Amino acid sequence: MDNKSFYITTPIYYVNDVPHIGHAYTSVICDMMSRFLKFYGQDVKFVTGTDEHGQKVEKAAAEMMISPQELADKTSQSFRQLSEVMDFQNDDFIRTTERRHKNAVAALWNLLYEKGEIYLGSYSGWHSVRDEAFYQEKDLIDGIAPTGSPIEWVEEPSYFFRLSKWQEKLLKLYESQPNFIFPSHRRNEVISFVKSGLADLSISRTNFSWGIEVPNNSNHVIYVWIDALTNYLTLLGFPDIQNHEYKKFWENGFSIHLIGKDILRFHAVYWPAILLAAELPLPKQIAVHGWWLNEGQKMSKSIGNTINPISLTEEFGVDQIRYFLLKEVAFGKDGNFSKAAIIKCINSDLANSIGNLIQRTVSFIHKEYGGFVPEIDHNLFVGSEELPNYEEILKQIRDHLFKYEFNSILSTILNIASEANGYIDQSAPWKLRRTNLQLTSMVIYKLLEHIRIIGILLQPLIPNSANAILDQLQIPNEKRGIKHFTSKIQSGVLLPIAKPIFPKFEN
Repeated sequence: MDNKSFYITTPIYYVNDVPHIGHAYTSVICDMMSRFLKFYGQDVKFVTGTDEHGQKVEKAAAEMMISPQELADKTSQSFRQLSEVMDFQNDDFIRTTERRHKNAVAALWNLLYEKGEIYLGSYSGWHSVRDEAFYQEKDLIDGIAPTGSPIEWVEEPSYFFRLSKWQEKLLKLYESQPNFIFPSHRRNEVISFVKSGLADLSISRTNFSWGIEVPNNSNHVIYVWIDALTNYLTLLGFPDIQNHEYKKFWENGFSIHLIGKDILRFHAVYWPAILLAAELPLPKQIAVHGWWLNEGQKMSKSIGNTINPISLTEEFGVDQIRYFLLKEVAFGKDGNFSKAAIIKCINSDLANSIGNLIQRTVSFIHKEYGGFVPEIDHNLFVGSEELPNYEEILKQIRDHLFKYEFNSILSTILNIASEANGYIDQSAPWKLRRTNLQLTSMVIYKLLEHIRIIGILLQPLIPNSANAILDQLQIPNEKRGIKHFTSKIQSGVLLPIAKPIFPKFEN
């Protein structure tokens, strides 16, 4: 990817319920990617937000005896809180109840209508309020939706988008851009669905009122596919296609929609078809992750086994949960949540491997060098294989990032810690100091270099802990970026007494 501009989006989260671990997982991936790309000198816009219209919100608000707007305000704030607590550095936060979004949706609707891509008809079919989706008879399993949601028969007037018209164009898109949908098994799933035949898409409703009115027909509200998906354009200034950010990030940048597998069809079929019909540029990639299971069971509000990510951060720490979510599961596969797995991950990787390396190295410096980074004889600076290979590490991580191999990024960093732990055991500086103080200084210096590199590379992943590591080494803030990746640690600097950065947890 040679682009200098990247647009990274989460799906906008639906406000009929509070955030759960799945929302946190999606956002932490986007945040980490955004931070890494900025680290590599790219220009990035990372956005998230809330989807606030629809029948589910209207119904939930009625049950709570409050207005839909009050429910949207309250729940949207809980997603802002999630961003704050988990240290997500999103550049914007969209709400579909905002005026800028309503204007963008109306503009896209009018554009499609003027091009003859929307027509008025009537709809009848099986509908799930919970899924915000219609299902054909062949999709049903024992009389309910394939997701397990209850369904009801709906007959009403509706505007339709001419989705069927774009079937062949979509198939050509998937063929010409193999990485448009990632990973490949999701691409195959979409191709199979499209080849089975596309029906025109119902895009308005008359049986509820909480939504954006169809232009020139106030009896209809615009349904979720047009409303929610348009947020990606709203955030870049649409309908002003001369807007600097629209041109930079949408027309000329590399745009990535990061989503869960449950909304694949909407993003990989409906959204590109809508954009093709409107003659607007397409996103460059739809990246699809799996679900989180709770002790092997799918999470569900009705079962009551959803997991509150904010509660987890209170118990284990923000960075610890960020690390666990990125390490525990390969991207695209389902992850299995358990507290035992969190504790094992934190203790093994963070406390034992990285934390112990820092503790024993800095403690030794205070014991033998009065806390000062030792002076070294650069003539003795041989055995460079015992130093991290700076350029190779940066290349490896960049390659892993663009393949969504996040656990491999963490493994690369952990390998640096493992090498350092092996080196300190092999060199045994506590013995070496009795016979060769110069060589001992060299050993300690090399260990500090390993720790410095670990701290710098962890910044996009676990930012607060990474900064604590770099503070421990007294690395100036201006020397924590990629430009100074090979700028070795300064001798003669006084280090603070080592404090545990990663506490251990009892299982």
